[in-house]
Amino acid sequence: MEKITIKIDGKEYQAEVGDTILELAHKNGIKIPSLCFHPDVEARSNCRMCVVEIKGSKNLQTACLTKVQDGMEIITDSERIKKSRKINLELIFAQHQEECDDCVSLDNCRLLKYQKEFGANINKFSDRKKDRKIVQSGPIVFDWTKCIDCRLCADVCPVEFLEIENKGADIAIKTSFDEKKECINCGQCIVHCPVGAIEAEGEFEEIEKPLQDKNKTVIIQFAPAIRSSIGEEFEMETGLVVTGQMVAGMKKLGFSKVFDTSVAADFTTYEEAQELLERVKTGENLPAFSSCCPAWVKFLEFYYPEFIHNLCTSRSPQVMMGGILKTYWAKENNVDPKDIIVVSVMPCTAKKFEVKREEMRLENGCFPVDYVLTTREMARLFKSRGIDLKNIESEKADDPFGDPSGAGVIYGASGGVFESAFRTAYFMATGKNMENVDVKEIRGLEGIKIRELRLGDTILKVAVVSGIKNAQKMLEVLKKDPGAFHAMEVMACPGGCIGGGGQPIPNTPEIRKKRAEALYKVDAEKKMRLAHENPSLKEAYEKHFTNKEIIHKVLHTSYCSRKKDEIKELKSSK
Repeated sequence: MEKITIKIDGKEYQAEVGDTILELAHKNGIKIPSLCFHPDVEARSNCRMCVVEIKGSKNLQTACLTKVQDGMEIITDSERIKKSRKINLELIFAQHQEECDDCVSLDNCRLLKYQKEFGANINKFSDRKKDRKIVQSGPIVFDWTKCIDCRLCADVCPVEFLEIENKGADIAIKTSFDEKKECINCGQCIVHCPVGAIEAEGEFEEIEKPLQDKNKTVIIQFAPAIRSSIGEEFEMETGLVVTGQMVAGMKKLGFSKVFDTSVAADFTTYEEAQELLERVKTGENLPAFSSCCPAWVKFLEFYYPEFIHNLCTSRSPQVMMGGILKTYWAKENNVDPKDIIVVSVMPCTAKKFEVKREEMRLENGCFPVDYVLTTREMARLFKSRGIDLKNIESEKADDPFGDPSGAGVIYGASGGVFESAFRTAYFMATGKNMENVDVKEIRGLEGIKIRELRLGDTILKVAVVSGIKNAQKMLEVLKKDPGAFHAMEVMACPGGCIGGGGQPIPNTPEIRKKRAEALYKVDAEKKMRLAHENPSLKEAYEKHFTNKEIIHKVLHTSYCSRKKDEIKELKSSK
């Protein structure tokens, strides 16, 4: 790339042609305030907080849109700039309500930080836009009283459920009432909103009551992706694996048992591998679609119901774990399933929707999972009890579901589900394990990866997809050529679960990369890297999952075409 030289605040920097001022500033640790910028979407300069002075230009320029030029001299901090940012911030506050107690961004609120930095009067324009509402679709709550109309949520919504109304000063973001548009609960709007205007329905306060009930066995499970992300909520290094500290914190909260959902991922792998081989053998219901991501499943059910039969019927790891606990584990430990409360900690907001699906209900009448906390909610629960993951001794998760294979851990990254299934399918097809279990061809943050993999005498054509818009492209390909692939893994969120809507904020490509790398490092360091070798899995199949009928009732499910959920109005700001 061609290099050019510019000056920022009197200091020379090397830049690449095509860089914006804001991108160059970020690369060099120079702080320029911004609210509406996110590297996942095209810059629009709506907030105008990133204005800078450029020598030779009369007007202030937005750093997010202005490209660097050779010899350019830039000032990022002056009285003129401060005055402009202060006024812009006061206008933004006019659109954003002041109640902060339940805000998702409370611990890291850029608005409040900038308010203090620039001395903005948050009530200066307080008579503007008082007709905003708070509405809910599924588990997602849209608090438009806090919205600053930056458009980020609408830009990242993969199904255009969030719509832009009007222009200029009258612009507003709204939830769509179009019967042909449905929220899939992926939560990408949440992790891209700079002001906490959108959040998943909170449940962390609700689990306090069962934790105090001595007649209940309250079990908590945590998803593969959580271990490399929750530390960020405690100002720990991005991507740092804190499994032991998290387990210790959960035990300190008073949970009866702490289990690792990655073990349940080994069960899902075992079932999905068999499904894949059976479908390849018979040629029926190909390509086989992954079904672990509930946002992807809901998307398919609503927008592409003609492909429902392609979904693997194996339940997702969190639902499998709940089902195993309320059947096999309950029987082994002589506990009434109705006295078991299962709490999941997930990187995903759509998991809150998944556990309430009637299709998930067990034969004994119980739902496998009772509560779902996002990563952010779990961190908030820890903090409310004075538990700091930086200052707590590590502990191990409980047996028999505390030690997963490496294959179970990589479920949190795009490509991990299929890689896990492929490792076990290879064994099932050939009778021996792969010499090198790493399938690096399908790893990485690339949105669409199409590869050919040898499985015994068969060449499998595989598509690994992250992001619903990319999934839609692949579905259109399959409409024209149904035989294009044997299998397709889809994760609704960029990079997979590590970039989920329940994860810590910010959530950028660089952060997602580090989280994923951490999961693959855990896998690489594991002695047990294959799902089918997990002793917990083997014992469960020997003792309980002894025939297809039991396996189907607990470990499999079904899907159906879906209509639009009701949009509920919670309250208005009037």
